[in-house]
Amino acid sequence: MDAATLTYDTLRFGEFEDFPETSEPVWILGKEFNALTEKEEILSDVTSRLWFTYRKNFQPIGGTGPTSDTGWGCMLRCGQMILGEALVCRHLGRDWRWVRGQKQKEEYISILNAFIDKKDSYYSIHQIAQMGVGEGKSIGQWYGPNTVAQVLKKLAMFDSWSRLVVHVAMDNTVVIEEIKRLCMPWLDFGGACAEPEGAGELNGCLEGACALAEEETALWKPLVLLIPLRLGLSDINEAYIETLKQCFMLPQSLGVIGGKPNSAHYFIGYVGEELIYLDPHTTQPAVEPYEDGQVPDETYHCQHPPCRMHICELDPSIAAGFFCKTEDEFDDWCMRIRRLSCNRGGLPMFELVDSQPSHMVSVDVLNLTPDFSDSDRLERFFDSEDEEFEILSL
Repeated sequence: MDAATLTYDTLRFGEFEDFPETSEPVWILGKEFNALTEKEEILSDVTSRLWFTYRKNFQPIGGTGPTSDTGWGCMLRCGQMILGEALVCRHLGRDWRWVRGQKQKEEYISILNAFIDKKDSYYSIHQIAQMGVGEGKSIGQWYGPNTVAQVLKKLAMFDSWSRLVVHVAMDNTVVIEEIKRLCMPWLDFGGACAEPEGAGELNGCLEGACALAEEETALWKPLVLLIPLRLGLSDINEAYIETLKQCFMLPQSLGVIGGKPNSAHYFIGYVGEELIYLDPHTTQPAVEPYEDGQVPDETYHCQHPPCRMHICELDPSIAAGFFCKTEDEFDDWCMRIRRLSCNRGGLPMFELVDSQPSHMVSVDVLNLTPDFSDSDRLERFFDSEDEEFEILSL
């Protein structure tokens, strides 16, 4: 039986390789650990990340569609995980830890409810799949990293509780001026920030929870920055490996969504030459919240040692994510990225510029889909038609 169809109950700790005994540093989402002396801390940190997997027996998507996403929803689940990490950082902080059986904070319950497999949850599999139709993906079709990033950007507009700006930086370029206009909208609109049409209609459990002080969001809307990239043709270009590893060292890191052929993963760190990731390829029953709004949450946290794979196995089509809660954090991220670009240990994965270069044209105007002649060699899970950005190579 394929691993994708295993149920949660059949997975035992003994089936997973224990974390390596190594003196090399372990980096997980901007935090450094020692595998020899901090193994429990590592496992606690990994377990505290939200783990979204295949589910079965949920409400039919669109009323008559699939009741399970087994076999097709792995990248959608990875998108949920990277955004879930952003919401945890936004409302609970990076140092928050999940403890089994412990009464959870209301903010945590609200975050989890935003991802429950129901049509009225902000970031449910139902919302992502149906919003993806507008991106040219029929329900049940595989996504690439770029498509799921674009869908999350649209869905976040309706999340009046979190008030995130999800920006997808295309053409391998992050434009500082563009981001600051999005996160500080009064620069262009005199402080008026209209709610998107339909805001507040989803995720009913969060209605009334938007008790944020006005001054908390007045200066800067928290930023989720997603950067779709292609780091090679059929295999990752080794010149990018060191730069990719350094991204996991940044305190603003949300990790990377990507994977290997036919298998999407959520990468949260690395040790040595191995990437550490959460794997969505486990089918679990859909979860129903209790009458009091609490959620049985044990299956939303990976409680076995994290999966690992050699970095050279990574499919070159990825999306890197970063979270900046304040303008200072974004300025700090820019400084760190510029410092990395000066290092000679690797090739920069993207360009950071102050303002939009004159040669850049909106991807809505141009079709930037690469034209591959060797289609057989590139027939992979992350189909080229999904990735509207330039291929990077030496």
